Amino acid sequence: MKEKLSEEIMALRAAKEFQDGNIINLGAGIPNLCAMFIPEGRNIMFESENGALGYGGIIMVDEFEKVEIQHIDAGGRYFLPKEGMSFFDMGTSLDLMRGGRLDITCLGAYQVSAKGDLANWAIPGDISVGIGGGMDLVYGSKRVIVIMEHVTKNGEFKILNECTYPVTGKKCVSVLVTDIAVIEPTKEGLVLKEYAPGWTAEEIQKLTEPKLLLADDLKEIEL
Repeated sequence: MKEKLSEEIMALRAAKEFQDGNIINLGAGIPNLCAMFIPEGRNIMFESENGALGYGGIIMVDEFEKVEIQHIDAGGRYFLPKEGMSFFDMGTSLDLMRGGRLDITCLGAYQVSAKGDLANWAIPGDISVGIGGGMDLVYGSKRVIVIMEHVTKNGEFKILNECTYPVTGKKCVSVLVTDIAVIEPTKEGLVLKEYAPGWTAEEIQKLTEPKLLLADDLKEIEL
C-alpha cells in the first residue's frame, strides 16, 4: 500500500490557499488543523458561526491549560484569544455567512461530485447534530475548500459522478484536498492539479469514479 498524506500535511496544503486578510471559517476535524499552519505575519481572521470573529488558533489537546471556557466555537472547540477579536449574536453571524463576507470556508466531506457538489452532513449513527450552518457557509463564502480522505475506509469512492448522500450545496467546491491529490472542479470536469509523492495520475484515477482531467502544469504536491 502506497503512503498517503497525513492529516497534518493535508491541512498544511489547504492552508496554502489562505491569503493575507482572509476571513475564514474552519469546519470540524482536519480543517481545524489548518490554524496550526498560518505563516507568521500573515493576517488571517477566523470566524465561528456561533458569533466569534478574529480569534487565534484552535487549542490542541496538549495545550489544555490555555482553555478559557467562554472561548468556544460552534463545533465545541476551544480557541485562543487574540487582540481585536469580537463577539456577536447568532443573527449577526448569519448575516456574515449569508452576506458574502467570508472569503473561505474550509470543511470536511462525506462525498464530492464531478460537478463540485458537496455532501457533508450527518448520516444515521453519526455523532454530529445535522447540517448546522453548512448550507449557509458553502453558498455565502467566496471559496469553499474541502479536505477529506480520497476513499472510505472500505475503499469505496468518495469522489463520485453524483453524490448519493444528501447534498449540502451544489457546484460549490472550489478546491478539493485529499490524502493523495489536489483536485479543482471546473465546468469541464474535475482537474487533477497535484499528486502525493509516489503516486501517479493513473493510480489516483482508479480511486476516483469521474474521469479526471490532467492539468497542463500537473505536479507533485508542494508544501
